[in-house]
Amino acid sequence: MTTTQQPPPPPPQPPHGPGPSGSGHGPGGHGHSHSHGPATPVSQHLRKVIAAILVPFSVAVVVGLVVLWPGGAPDHERTGVGFDRQTQQATVARVEKVDCKSVNAAGSATQDPSGAPTQGRASGTCEKATIRVATGKDTGRTFTEIIQPDSPRQLREGQKVIVAYAPDAPRELQYSVTDVDRKIPMALLAGIFALVVVVVGRMRGVMALVALAVSFLVLTLFILPAILQGSNPLVVAVVGASAIMLIALYMCHGLTARTSVAVLGTLVSLLLIGVLGSLFIGWAALTGNTDDNTGLIHGLYPDIDMSGLLLAGVIIGSLGVLDDVTVTQTSAVWELHEANPTMGWRGLYRAGIRIGRDHIASVVNTLVLAYAGAALPLLLLFSIAQSSVVDVATSELVAEEIVRTLVGSIGLVAAVPVTTALAALVVSADRPTSGGRPARTAPGRGGGGRRRKR
Repeated sequence: MTTTQQPPPPPPQPPHGPGPSGSGHGPGGHGHSHSHGPATPVSQHLRKVIAAILVPFSVAVVVGLVVLWPGGAPDHERTGVGFDRQTQQATVARVEKVDCKSVNAAGSATQDPSGAPTQGRASGTCEKATIRVATGKDTGRTFTEIIQPDSPRQLREGQKVIVAYAPDAPRELQYSVTDVDRKIPMALLAGIFALVVVVVGRMRGVMALVALAVSFLVLTLFILPAILQGSNPLVVAVVGASAIMLIALYMCHGLTARTSVAVLGTLVSLLLIGVLGSLFIGWAALTGNTDDNTGLIHGLYPDIDMSGLLLAGVIIGSLGVLDDVTVTQTSAVWELHEANPTMGWRGLYRAGIRIGRDHIASVVNTLVLAYAGAALPLLLLFSIAQSSVVDVATSELVAEEIVRTLVGSIGLVAAVPVTTALAALVVSADRPTSGGRPARTAPGRGGGGRRRKR
């Protein structure tokens, strides 16, 4: 007779939740696993402290939105200059080769013997494009445009273009090609971007896209119309940026103490950027009116404070990178606490600030190189003129961007220790409890001693 041996019963599993040390270890000492889900809830007391700060701030932002909400930007008579022109969509119906002299195409500017500039006739083969208007009251109307061989924009048959309409000009000169219609490639690129964000970020990616859409709506429906309506650009930027910050951070990262700490760190840094920006824009006598676009805005809306508009741009431009820095630092401190719950706030701060220093180095370098890349044509012009570095840096056109970059960078650098300290204080003050008693911690420097092995 064969006896069947029963397998031994499985060993008892450690209970879920924090053990005596608050680290989630059971009796075996290795039952802890790092959670990548929502942050551990903090105590009711800390929630009240955080709410006491953020609730009044949120109410103030809502009141600001209601008070400053624009009733609609005032209409103005179009000047027909630059961006202030009526435009329509059109299609290149036909392109044919013609002799430049036969169509009186203007050539490059030259100088006569006295040194005065003259305009000669172009030589060689030009292109004569027939353009058909596709939108507006003149849909179906055609006009011709001559493209010289050295023109930076060459047209091809079937191409979609944007044309400007000047109603007061002679009929044959009312329409002219101003740009290429880029809707399809830009929409395709935006679709690829959204797909990559969703595939990699999953639900977080979806919420990030929703937050991006909300930020765009706040910018286009509130910030821009309110400034055009005559409200103070600085106040509008502060209210709008605060609304974007609250919506984006809580929507992407959840209504948690971790997110609230990031909001507080961002708020403190934005305040510092606003104060420094206001001080140095006034001290350096920057007008904010340095190119044709800002000149056109000032001409159409002379009541707009252009230096205030410059400061508003500094605040809004810094917000996106600030969110990244504060959320990263807060998450780093929280994860450090999850890995070693016995670590005190000083130990958490020291470990978090080491991570932050790497972040500071990369962010500052990114900001400077981003500006240098965007301003490369301008820097080339100064190089051609053989201007000294001091002359270039102190010219208003460049000084404006230098102040914008440095003030934003100071705010970003300050965000690291401020947010790290706030996160360390909050998470270390919220000790997990077991059986109604605070968890015991091993002695250590700054409360950051090593756990005793069990």
